[in-house]
Amino acid sequence: MGFSYPSPTARRPGSGPAAFTLIELLVVIAIIAVLAAMLLPSLSKARQQAKTTACLNNLRQLQLAYMLYVGDHRDELPQNDSVLEVDNNGDGAFSRGVSWCPGDVRLDPTTTNIQNGVLFPYNRTVGIYRCPADAGKVPLKNGGFAPRTRSYNLSIWLNAQIADGSGAYAKLTEVNDPGISDCQAFVEVHEDTIADATFGLYPEGYGFYGDHWLDVPADRHNQGGSLSFLDGHVERYRWRVTKKGISIADLATEPDNRSDMRKLQKTIPSLKTVSERQGF
Repeated sequence: MGFSYPSPTARRPGSGPAAFTLIELLVVIAIIAVLAAMLLPSLSKARQQAKTTACLNNLRQLQLAYMLYVGDHRDELPQNDSVLEVDNNGDGAFSRGVSWCPGDVRLDPTTTNIQNGVLFPYNRTVGIYRCPADAGKVPLKNGGFAPRTRSYNLSIWLNAQIADGSGAYAKLTEVNDPGISDCQAFVEVHEDTIADATFGLYPEGYGFYGDHWLDVPADRHNQGGSLSFLDGHVERYRWRVTKKGISIADLATEPDNRSDMRKLQKTIPSLKTVSERQGF
């Protein structure tokens, strides 16, 4: 009878389970790495989409609080004061008079100004004032930084004090050009330019102001930003070009940048109607 040699990979009785070879481990690691590389972009996109959805929901909640205020005040729009003063202690800025959200968000380390706003009683969740994708920070007096408390501004044409005397709508029923379904209310503002709580943008053809960014919209959602409308619905606008690097009062000379401006200008109420109504 011939003698049969055992296979080199055969297990001896009682020797336990066979171990993976180095090559087998490397193959498994390589497969895991490939799968991770395939999944990470999808996970990143899902996270970005979740933040966009949360941002739109924030605006929807703010707009609901806005409309509840209007209902309680016989059609009058919430005050939208933009005149800022710094307190004597240098702790921050506040608005003279009443506002939907007083203060300069660049100087607000706390939510006090939000809580002093006329909309806060209608929704006491301070988180709805800030987009979760907003990376803006506020420097603290004792060092370090805190997240900014607000990412949204309210159109200057809704009950704000306009410096050039153009006037602004004070009642909801007065807004008719465009109608409330096409008229902007809250606009997500770029973290590099946000300050007070008003969003300044003049219509096309309004002299110097008609081609300049007075406030700059955010582009943190896949080169897009969110805004709400007076009828309560919200939208995400995707811009043709990034808004990073644009400063307040910059002229929109580049064609795609100007196209973005024109798109947003279509959502502000007609100043001719305002001027005729107020006698300017």
